[in-house]
Amino acid sequence: MPDTILSRCEAKGLRLTEQRRTIASVLEAADDHPDVEELFARASNADPRISLATVYRTVKLLEESGILDKHDFGDGRARYETADRDHHDHLIDLQSGEVIEFIDAEIEALQEKIADKLGYELRGHRLELYGVKKDGNMDV
Repeated sequence: MPDTILSRCEAKGLRLTEQRRTIASVLEAADDHPDVEELFARASNADPRISLATVYRTVKLLEESGILDKHDFGDGRARYETADRDHHDHLIDLQSGEVIEFIDAEIEALQEKIADKLGYELRGHRLELYGVKKDGNMDV
């Protein structure tokens, strides 16, 4: 699979205007899970001519094309990340809204075991945990 959002757009034959290129670059640079409003703020810093409607249309196109994954972390905002990323799960801090990505081999194995026990071959999953930091919680 091509390694940038722009190259994936080109491989799928999507029309790439300068504004779409700017939005794709902003998405490529994101190390978080921005919503459309955040994407608009970042993209309009790069190109003040970009409208919120253009960001909405572009995100919808990229999602429908399988280039972006949409997440709903329970805060009423759709958030996005590139669809080609390695598998990971999410822990959402209910106080700050921070989304923490993690990988845990034990959880992965348990999910496979449960699917097998129920007579299924697991083809994919999404795991989202929601919590608040404990008092005195230290980074792991």
